[in-house]
Amino acid sequence: MCDDDLIPPHPDLTEAQWLRAEPELAEGPVGERVRAMGTVRRRALLGGAAAGAALAALPGSAAAAEPRATDATRPRTASVEKFPFPQRPNSQGEFAILVTGDAGTGKEEQYAVAAAAREVCRREGIGLAVGLGDNIYENGPESDTDDEFRTKFEEPNTGLDMPWLMVLGNHDCSGLLPGSGGDPSRGDREVSYARSSRRWYMPSRYYTAALPAGGADPVIEFFALDTNPVASTVAQLDPHYSWNGPYMRAQRAWLDSALEASRARWKVVIGHHPYLNNGKHGSAGTYDGFLIGHYTRGIHLKELYEEVVVGRADLILSGHDHTLQLLEPTTRTAGTRQIVCGASSKSGDGKAHGKHPATWQNFSDHGFMVVKVSDRAMTVDAYTVDVPSRTARLAHTTRTTTPVRATAQ
Repeated sequence: MCDDDLIPPHPDLTEAQWLRAEPELAEGPVGERVRAMGTVRRRALLGGAAAGAALAALPGSAAAAEPRATDATRPRTASVEKFPFPQRPNSQGEFAILVTGDAGTGKEEQYAVAAAAREVCRREGIGLAVGLGDNIYENGPESDTDDEFRTKFEEPNTGLDMPWLMVLGNHDCSGLLPGSGGDPSRGDREVSYARSSRRWYMPSRYYTAALPAGGADPVIEFFALDTNPVASTVAQLDPHYSWNGPYMRAQRAWLDSALEASRARWKVVIGHHPYLNNGKHGSAGTYDGFLIGHYTRGIHLKELYEEVVVGRADLILSGHDHTLQLLEPTTRTAGTRQIVCGASSKSGDGKAHGKHPATWQNFSDHGFMVVKVSDRAMTVDAYTVDVPSRTARLAHTTRTTTPVRATAQ
């Protein structure tokens, strides 16, 4: 959910129950979006040969309920020549990675952050980018050829000519309600789009990527998650995407084995919803102040982070809250640092809502981050952006020389 989105009146309602509980949603901008989405979907269903594919994408349909164990692992063949992954460090002996989140509005703020990032990327020799979800506001794409991919990703990022590791956010998987995360199957459109974009890298809904690519002992490896089925605002209707359904069981098993098998010096988990967060949406397990509900409070995402990730990954990179936060590694996180970077097009409300110890945090400005790694160290630079001048300011730098696994030994 973004800062101007809705909070359900009760935890774990379905979208239909939510609309009945809040009839005023049928009026105003939200009602207009709901009606617009219904019109688009009805049009798609009347598309002759496309009807079956459109039906499969609707929650609760027979096709959507079928087990799809290969969705996350099926290889995708690119139809365009992709921007290559960097094979060697930059002139400073580091692999440098741009980190953005919650960017996909197509508005001036997104353009300003991208313009500021271009100058930093040129100066720092950055060859890879990360997009932390909510890639296409407000409802996600309607197809893998939706023009919003152009207006809310390709054009704003002109000149940032590198692979972008993309993950799914709640807005990318909207159901009837914008940002609900109520239709995870919509994320397949973003996986499909990767075949036609030089930048967009999403070979499957969850995946790994390493630098240098193909090496036996990478310097850094990314583990990209789909957090939506265990952190949606509404209850999931499709049993395939329920919090304990086949999709999440397969993703959890994959993540556990992938982290175990990785020989990378630095391990970074990327997913839209944060584990810990001092912004207004709060932390997994108590999202938006809820203390009950499988979905609304994100209790099962909290379990995934605590049982599989902490103490094994050096960083968790997340968006969702439109803030910039470098939280401190603690005993609770077993040395893993949570970073929130979701201010690349929208900004926060200017105040902290949580008390997790932080190295640095900003709840007002737009911005982005840069992660730089070598065999010797990992550095994270946080930048704020002045939107009118489209310029970046280095606001904070933090550096570590010891991976989490070495600390635990």
